[in-house]
This record gives sequence, C-alpha cells and structure tokens, in this order.
Amino acid sequence: MKKKFIKIANTMLLVASIVLINSCDEDNNPIGPINYPDKAILNKRIVMSTVGEVNVYNGGYGSAAASTGDGYFYAMTDRGPNIDGSGKDEKVFSNPEFTPQIGKFKLEGDSLVLVSTIEIKNPAGQKITGLPNPIGAGGTGETPKDINGNTLNTDIYGLDPEGLVAMKDGSFWISDEYGPHIVHLNSNGQEIERFNPYNTAKKLPPVFAKRRANRGMEGLTITPDGKYLVGIMQSPLYNPDKSVKKNATICRILFFELATGKSKEYLYALDNTNMANSEITAISNTTFLVLERDGNMPGKDTSCSKKIYKIDISKATDITTDLATGKMIGDKTIEQCTAEELLAAGIVTVTKELAFDIMSIPNYPHDKPEGVIIINDNLIAIVNDDDFGIGGEGTYEAKISPLLNNEVDRNIMYFVKPLKALK
Repeated sequence: MKKKFIKIANTMLLVASIVLINSCDEDNNPIGPINYPDKAILNKRIVMSTVGEVNVYNGGYGSAAASTGDGYFYAMTDRGPNIDGSGKDEKVFSNPEFTPQIGKFKLEGDSLVLVSTIEIKNPAGQKITGLPNPIGAGGTGETPKDINGNTLNTDIYGLDPEGLVAMKDGSFWISDEYGPHIVHLNSNGQEIERFNPYNTAKKLPPVFAKRRANRGMEGLTITPDGKYLVGIMQSPLYNPDKSVKKNATICRILFFELATGKSKEYLYALDNTNMANSEITAISNTTFLVLERDGNMPGKDTSCSKKIYKIDISKATDITTDLATGKMIGDKTIEQCTAEELLAAGIVTVTKELAFDIMSIPNYPHDKPEGVIIINDNLIAIVNDDDFGIGGEGTYEAKISPLLNNEVDRNIMYFVKPLKALK
C-alpha cells in the first residue's frame, strides 16, 4: 500500500511539474492563468517627430494583431505616419525613414507592455521602409513626398503591412496594401520569401494586381491545418477600372496553398459601398471571422458601423482563373456584377452571420478597429489602428477621438465575448 501511495504521489508531482513548465514565459517565469480585462492600453507611446505643433507618435500598433497563445500578443504597424497630400495621389510622409515593425506585448493587468520590437528587413537583412514600390513591382501610383514637398524615392522592398500571422516556429507571414505582397519573415523580421502577382516564382492570381490603392490585402490568416494562407481584400478590386467604385460590394478572399503555390478565390459581399474589410481570422479550415467597418469616428460622425462576422466558405464557389480580369460573367467582371447576376451565373458567395457588433462596446471611441485575435471559442480581442496620432489632408492635424475625452487616439485592445460560441 505504501509503495502504491508513493507511485501515485510521484505521478502527481510529475503532472504538476509539466503544468508548471507549460505555464512559463520566454524567460521560464511562471505566468499562470491569464486574466483578461475588458480592455488594455498598449503602452508604447513616444513622440517620434513634430510637424508644426502636431506630435507624431511611434504608436501605430494596430493594423493587425496575432498571438501564439503563450500570454504574449503581437501588434503590427502599417507603412508609417502619412497623410494625403494636396496633389493628386500624393502621400506626405513625416518620417520617411520609418521601418514597419511588429511589437511583442505582454498583458500586465490592464496594460499591454512592449517587450520587444521586430523591424521588417529585406532578404539581405537591411531595414525596409514603408515607401511605395516602383511601378511594375507593386507600385500603387502614389507619389511619396516629405513634409517639405520633396519627392521621395520608391522602395522595391517597401511594404504597407496590414495582415499578420504569428507562427509557432517564431516566423511571421504578413500581407500588405501595395502589391499586394504576401511575405514570410523569420523571427528577426528578415524576408524569407515573397509572393505577389508580378515577379515571384509562386504568383498570386493576376487579377489581384488590380487592387485599389490603399485598399489591398488588409487581412491574413492561416488555416488550422497549416495548408493555406487566407487573405481578404479590403475593398472591391478596380476591375476593370475605378468606375466600379460607385456600386461594387464584392470583395475577394484568397486561399494560397503553401506547398504548391496554387490559389482558390471566394467572394465576400460587403453590407454596402461605404464598408471595407479590416481583418480575417481562422476559426476552422472553412470558417473565419471577418471585421467589416466604415471609416467613421464615434462621437463625431452621426452613424458608425463596425462589425465582426462569422463566415463559411464551404458552400461558396471557387472562381479562380488565370485571366488578368479574373472570371468573367459574359462581358462583365465579377466587380461589375450585381448579387443577382452572380447568383444567376451559379456563383455563390460566402455565408456571413453577425458574431459581434463592436459598437456595442460602451462608448467605443475608435474609427479604425483593424486587428482581431481569437482567444478561445468565447473570447476575442480587438485592437485599433491609431494612425500614429495624426490625420489631415495637405496639413498634418492631431487625430482627436471625441470619446477619449477629446484626446489623441491611441491603441487599445478590447476583450469581448462573441454573440455565441465560435465552435
């Protein structure tokens, strides 16, 4: 009896040791169960530059977010602080040397504390910028300017990152609004490989080159089986041209098979022409969360719509072709077709149902929720892009959020319960 008791005790000690080991952070310190607050403020907040009397903050950590489930969160910037210039298709960069980056944050109480920064680098290990690509290599036709009106150089490796996947091996996949590009980074942020519709060995379908400037591949995720990267376009493509902007509501979802480079495309219908997609996050191999929103600022604009939908692609139609225009319906592109015309042609869009209304968060203050993380089946995290605290057109202005006591907008992550369990 005594030997049996000792054996049981030793087994219990072993189990307890395993639990303790699996509950440690990267420095082998026990982190224990995670208590999620209603919201947590990202604490990275320093003045990077000043334009006139306007402070430009090195925040910006909200264009995408991810987690590997170890108590840490990743939040990514976009290309850097910029505003629309006074000239056609001009972008004015206050800090043109800025390197797009991924911040690693640890949740401590109601704060997300920055523990490390991963700057994105080209294949040679040199820091990239967020400046536009040359035409023919992902360029959007935007002209980059500095605050003195000087035209800046383009950057063939430049990225405007918007989608983020954090892999268990420490590497990252990101998507962007230029090419669109899908880029694999190692744990130090150095580019390993890149896919786009132009000049890479494995190419995205050519129709994706018709992305609308500043409305590229806004969200990226990976299926749980690790087989497909899944990216969603922010807005309908300019296909065949920008005239579709007035009426088009159909956006494309790309499934890119990593092993082969083959693609599948499915269609997502926006609620209306004022809406755009900001994120896609995998629940299963066929179901996903999609964040669809307008660009209105709560407390300033009369109406705001910012919603997370659960979508299912299992009965949707794969429309992939090698045509530069994508699949055609008679003499019309997909983007020129109405929902009725698509259905008559036998094309079924993904199904969507409301998973969470972001505006149901009391006094939600942000115009741009852009990152979504699934914590578990009953908890999701949402983070916003604060645009480095600036806005304006032609002239830099502070980005004021009325529902943040009329202070400058900042990155905040909200932890919320979906309307029903995700699985």
